[in-house]
Amino acid sequence: MLAHYTELAIAVDDIAERIRALGYFSPGTYSAFSKLSSISESDDVPKANLMIANLVEAHETVVRTARSLLVLANKANDDATADLATQRLQVHEKTAWMLRSLLEE
Repeated sequence: MLAHYTELAIAVDDIAERIRALGYFSPGTYSAFSKLSSISESDDVPKANLMIANLVEAHETVVRTARSLLVLANKANDDATADLATQRLQVHEKTAWMLRSLLEE
């Protein structure tokens, strides 16, 4: 799991750098991230299998978001953003697949 957290922390930094490169300020507070998120947060601590299922759902949500961003970036001829979206898409698809395999056991 540490690798999962580390990869996501690096991703947040990469995305923030891309936003700044485009001339905008990236969100910098939990409140700002929460308002922009399409992933709902649980108030309780779920059992392990439900926690994994929630992670799968969250990664699949990010996959859908990356796909829509990829379309927009391609329309704007923004190769750097399209590349970043493709990288995120690949990571989240793979992670969702790996987590789904844990639920099959």
